[in-house]
Amino acid sequence: MYWKKLSHEQIKEIIFKALGENLDYRGERPILGIPGTYLDTTEFYPDAPFLQDAPYMSAMVRNPNHIGVHTLSEKSVLEVFEGTQKIERELIRLVAEEVFNGKPNDQDGYVATGGTEANIQAMWIYRNYFMKEYGARLGEIGLVYSEDSHYSMPKGANILNLQNIILNVDPETREILKSSLSEKIKEARANGIKYFIVIANLSTTMFGSVDDIDMLGDFFSNQNVNFKIHVDAAYGGFIYPFTNTTSRYTFQNPYMNSITADGHKMLQTPYGTGLFLIRKGFIEYVKTDEAQYIPGKDYTISGSRSGANAISMWMILKIHGSEGWKYKMETLCDKTERICKKLEKMGVEYFRNPFNNIIAIKAKYMSAELADKYYLVANSYEFEAEWYKIVVMPHVKRGTIDSFLIELAGEQSSVKA
Repeated sequence: MYWKKLSHEQIKEIIFKALGENLDYRGERPILGIPGTYLDTTEFYPDAPFLQDAPYMSAMVRNPNHIGVHTLSEKSVLEVFEGTQKIERELIRLVAEEVFNGKPNDQDGYVATGGTEANIQAMWIYRNYFMKEYGARLGEIGLVYSEDSHYSMPKGANILNLQNIILNVDPETREILKSSLSEKIKEARANGIKYFIVIANLSTTMFGSVDDIDMLGDFFSNQNVNFKIHVDAAYGGFIYPFTNTTSRYTFQNPYMNSITADGHKMLQTPYGTGLFLIRKGFIEYVKTDEAQYIPGKDYTISGSRSGANAISMWMILKIHGSEGWKYKMETLCDKTERICKKLEKMGVEYFRNPFNNIIAIKAKYMSAELADKYYLVANSYEFEAEWYKIVVMPHVKRGTIDSFLIELAGEQSSVKA
């Protein structure tokens, strides 16, 4: 895992060069057939002086369209945006090969609108794969995920007519219960489910818990059924690989066939930057042949997408470099660990994966008023909360942490009194 850190000037030079390789809609070219894609100049002034030093904002104003999947060919899908599409291709390569240890040029991917789209993209691909390769019918394909999984799982199952198979977890360790896995799959097979799309969580939204991908893979292999594992690392994808050097969530692990990793969480990029990666040979199952006016066709749920979003992810990774990003993530985990130690001294029960920066505290140890004051997130807003979570991000200052812990300790003292 290594990539070189670049300076602001180097990043600016690369991005402006890429924008220069795109077609300039304000130039002298006789453009008639392609819609003008730069932002409306009445509101977005294209010659604002600050744009000369703002590569991301310049890309936003130029508004390149990154429709399609650019890893399928070195040739741009729409050659008019070839310059910035190269940056997205480089981003895919960097994350697939450097972060998730994939073989060179062995992964496809694109920058989706977020983790929800990227997760549904995986479900769509595997559904079509089972249908085309094995003649599967809709009622025969199950979507397997834990009760702690993101709501994009039932959403995707609803859209794609997949059968939900929801696994129970241990209430303390948040691990998938093997007994539940065995029982639910046995029941599903008895009900005619023959093919399984399995979701492994690399940091659940509420708890930061991490599923055992090898346990899941071994189980389905021993069942002698057709299955594919997609990893929802929307949250954990840009922290866990940097804090856990023995992570099994890599493309070296044959069980991991695709993965989602959001930029707009840990990377702090603009919303609309959910990265989707998959092994070569699978994304073709969702090729939209009807998109005949697009050279190279389209393979994505979103279709037209902002090239600026891909650029923002590339910029963040390059300005830090691999060592700088590793240090930043380790610093967040150190801060998280200090909070956990103080909770332990108070006797407050919590859950935390040691490689992530999420702490889920049992709700019985604090008042709802205290949770509201510090904007802690509850596991439910429809029923009585059982957990409140803290997410230790760069904006979380030591003084805020100390104030919260002092007030929490005060509540504990009054309860004991």
